[in-house]
Amino acid sequence: MVGVGLNATDTLIFVSEFPASGSKVEVRSISVLPGGQVATAMVACQQWGLRTRYIGKLGDDPAATIHQEAFTRAGVETQIKTVPNCASAQSLIVVDPAGERTVLWQRDERLAIQPDELDREWIVNARALLVDGRDTAAATKAAQWAREAGIPVIADLDESYPDINSLLKNVDYLIVSRTFPAKLFGDTNPQESLTALQRISGCRLAAATLGTDGVLAWDGKQFHYARAYHVPAVDTTGAGDIFHAAFIYGLLRNWPLQRNLDFACAAAALNCMAAGARGGIQVVEEIDALMSKAHRYPAAYDLRIKD
Repeated sequence: MVGVGLNATDTLIFVSEFPASGSKVEVRSISVLPGGQVATAMVACQQWGLRTRYIGKLGDDPAATIHQEAFTRAGVETQIKTVPNCASAQSLIVVDPAGERTVLWQRDERLAIQPDELDREWIVNARALLVDGRDTAAATKAAQWAREAGIPVIADLDESYPDINSLLKNVDYLIVSRTFPAKLFGDTNPQESLTALQRISGCRLAAATLGTDGVLAWDGKQFHYARAYHVPAVDTTGAGDIFHAAFIYGLLRNWPLQRNLDFACAAAALNCMAAGARGGIQVVEEIDALMSKAHRYPAAYDLRIKD
């Protein structure tokens, strides 16, 4: 499994209440942990027994050491370019008492992955490729190489980056955030936006993660829906990253789509029970156990949709 995309050093700030403009709010705790969409997904896949490779960029600051040490502990192979005299990407994440996070982020433009910095061999000997699209040209190049080699491409998108359409046409499994479709199509309902996404990209599956409303997916013929698992949330940071990792895990095991979506929802829910993007990654047996016994949120869509 190979991933091309973002890493970030997350400063998690847990507050007693979310601050209003101009207010003062007590901070309950502060911690600094590694995160980032693709980097986190690679760590999760590695912990579940997949061999993984992460491709990205870091600065030459102490945050880079945090990431390198985390990848080494997890056993993730890395192809990382170090940018001299540059700070690594960082996020300040405010977490409210309900566990909902608000992200403030900063990334030096020199950390953008360039297409000519990629090596085709890093991509084509994998079984799957994950991209987040932030460095769109590089993600598109990697996706094209993967497609040529018959390797499935999974995209984790939450922003409409410049030239995103070129990337979309090289994606097999497009799994986006709740807010992404509106950035492309305006204020449309999820069913309409997913069918439109699948139509313009030609992907095998277009899906949107919807928080406590679960996940809705369209395969070009029918919708598939999985409800979210109801757990005591501590921090929702990284839930989407773990969802993508778990979806890939199931994809590479040729699971039926419904089981795959349920497994990804359960893995994401468990991650929310601890602090940090990677704090609640659980073993596969624990994820299966949650699926077998846990309470779920009510269905957000018509029960005639496959559930």
